[in-house]
Amino acid sequence: MTARLKVPLAVAGMAAAGLGWSVAETRMFVLRRAEVGVLAPGSAPLTVLHISDLHLTPGQRIKQRWVHALNELEPDLIVGTGDFIAHPEAVPPLVDALGDLLARPGCFVLGSNDYFAPKPKNPARYLLPDNGRRSHGGELPWRDLKAALSAEGWVDLTNARGWLKAGAREVELRGIDDSHINRDEYDDVAGPADPTADLRLGVMHSPEPRNVAAMGADGFELVLAGHTHGGQLRLPFYGALVTNCGLERSRARGLSQGDDDTWLHVSAGLGTSPYAPVRFCCRPEATLLTLVAAR
Repeated sequence: MTARLKVPLAVAGMAAAGLGWSVAETRMFVLRRAEVGVLAPGSAPLTVLHISDLHLTPGQRIKQRWVHALNELEPDLIVGTGDFIAHPEAVPPLVDALGDLLARPGCFVLGSNDYFAPKPKNPARYLLPDNGRRSHGGELPWRDLKAALSAEGWVDLTNARGWLKAGAREVELRGIDDSHINRDEYDDVAGPADPTADLRLGVMHSPEPRNVAAMGADGFELVLAGHTHGGQLRLPFYGALVTNCGLERSRARGLSQGDDDTWLHVSAGLGTSPYAPVRFCCRPEATLLTLVAAR
């Protein structure tokens, strides 16, 4: 073999290996843990399980079993930040996967991919600046999804306020619909948070900075979101290539604090679009947040 052929073949081999790893990584589920000080002095810890972006289809048995086992963590509260499903028949498998988690206190918002089915797209489009245009498939059974979660007692925070009790704690909730498809209506829920609550928690799918800042200005100490997939494709020492929203790359996943001191946790999520089943240096995840007294 000539030297001229060796280099292209080596490059092709590395590209094939990288692609193979990226596909395999979509099943390498990981539980992340983080601690954040947002409770009143002297408060006992409160655990919050944050799940997001399952993009579930009926045949994803490994993912369903992994999610089902999360109940063993015995979280005090579950927060779902949207894009639960990616198939017209995915609601029953989702309910089965959540299992006994649905018996625990919980709340949720939806994402664009709960409303509309995925469709094939140019994968390079994801890496380019957002031009505001959206291309969707047919409508998914989002009403059935909301009804199924609400029937188990989870609080629907679609442009809504709410309360729930997690253990002995009174938690004030505020949520918005997905800003990625212009369904967010923060003005409908705006206003000062209740100072008597043990925790004030904001919930959204896409972490647009303007909405995170608005919740922080209203007194919500912690905001949970998804949507970014953590970048989905990350490079060592660089991080996420894009966030698919207005959030800066450095905050594409995990816990961070903005200039206003509001804590934001962005989940990298548990799935991908069925038409882009790859992840690189960004394993699918759920997060167990331990809330403790602020220092």
